[in-house]
Amino acid sequence: MSGLSAQRQAIADAVWARLNREADAMVKTEPMLAGFVHDAVLRHGSLERALSFLLADKLSSRYLSALALAELFEDAFASSADIRQAMRADLDAVVDRDPAARSLAIPFLYFKGFQALQSYRVAHWLWAQERAQLALHLQSRISEMFNVDIHPAARIGKGILIDHGTSVVIGETAVIGDNVSLLHEVTLGGTGKESGDRHPKVGYGVIIGAGAKILGNIRIGEGSKIAACSVVLCDVPSHSTVAGIPAKVVGKPRTAEPALTMEQTFDGDYAI
Repeated sequence: MSGLSAQRQAIADAVWARLNREADAMVKTEPMLAGFVHDAVLRHGSLERALSFLLADKLSSRYLSALALAELFEDAFASSADIRQAMRADLDAVVDRDPAARSLAIPFLYFKGFQALQSYRVAHWLWAQERAQLALHLQSRISEMFNVDIHPAARIGKGILIDHGTSVVIGETAVIGDNVSLLHEVTLGGTGKESGDRHPKVGYGVIIGAGAKILGNIRIGEGSKIAACSVVLCDVPSHSTVAGIPAKVVGKPRTAEPALTMEQTFDGDYAI
């Protein structure tokens, strides 16, 4: 094992060890949840296996059994180091940015934004394997279960926070860079019946406020802030704050990566 691989493995093991400690503490604090926590975390040997069984239990149906889905998720996690790395970065992002996430165990067990995102990552893996029908079926189940609709062809980086998750829509040709935060009811959509490359491209470190609609093949520059309920129809320069319908530049964030601070007001922004 190379030095870098060993370092990544140590980080992975640390995340899993911490999750187990927190799960064990949950059982001691609330014995009524012992069976659930044991099945979701404590009986498994790795973060990947635990997440596979947790998501499979939620997404199973009369057509896809929980066992078959768990095996599918495990195959995807085992086959892709990128998914394994992104999974941990996403979990860290939730804990770092969401004050409601007081431990790793809380978002892992309960936050549908995190769970929907990891499920999408498997659907995207299937899409890349040219298993489009199963990927689309999984997208449908994710939407039904979590109320988060992400096309499996969309490309999403790591360190992503989808806060709350409800009614988030991400279209087929959308691209999201690393360390982006999205709140509920965000849409990265098209503008009509156009085909081809038709969805937004969101840069590194962007925060997108609740209810914002970003439409068309436009670029949201890195380090930008999109105000809640804005409708964005044109490119956004890097390190800009935009607001309104249609959205216009109203300032500049004081930090290079506003997604990390989760500051959604304009009080701290530089005036233009």
